[in-house]
Amino acid sequence: MAFNIADILPIIIIVLTVLTSIKGFNDMAFFDRYKFQVGAILGKSKQWDRLLTSATLHGDYMHLIFNMMTLYFFSSVIIQSLGIWQYLTIYFLSIIGGGLLSLWVHRKEYYYSAIGASGGVVGILFAAIALYPDMTLGVMFILPMKGWLFGILYLGYSIYGMHTRQGNIGHDAHLGGAAIGLILAVVFAPVILQIHTLYIGIMIIPLIVLAYLVLRKK
Repeated sequence: MAFNIADILPIIIIVLTVLTSIKGFNDMAFFDRYKFQVGAILGKSKQWDRLLTSATLHGDYMHLIFNMMTLYFFSSVIIQSLGIWQYLTIYFLSIIGGGLLSLWVHRKEYYYSAIGASGGVVGILFAAIALYPDMTLGVMFILPMKGWLFGILYLGYSIYGMHTRQGNIGHDAHLGGAAIGLILAVVFAPVILQIHTLYIGIMIIPLIVLAYLVLRKK
């Protein structure tokens, strides 16, 4: 049986994330050292590694399972359509992009902290939606719907949640990841701008609103 890195790579990421998250569940010192925290990143210690390490930690098993299931289901779409290196680039840059947006939004709140791979997972999800906007999303989502419609609703809800500080959810990290996922999908497959012009254009509108809200934040 031939070894296929494309099949095993997402599993490796998921297994490492699960193991690190479980370590964090049982070791508070480990959890505190590697979680996203504005003060630790922008303060004297300058621990910029937290932008990535925080993605390997989760708040509870439900948070972990939901993220890893979503990552598993959509990883193959990106790898088969774009390639392994493109997949890794989208995943890790979406994590970093989500972290940087969160850092900017909460830059004056040194106590603010967050954890989870959601930025990277949402980046992979939105890259898949950009490639196949007509695909139906179901199973883990409440109502089956077209990818482009889910994208618009998700972005709208996340912008509202970020603006109103609603719920214990890192909406800004999700939005940063979604934006990077969409952008990189276009960078790696520019032909989709011609094929899916309307759908991508519609999903860009909420991101323009996001940019306005972020830039006007003093």
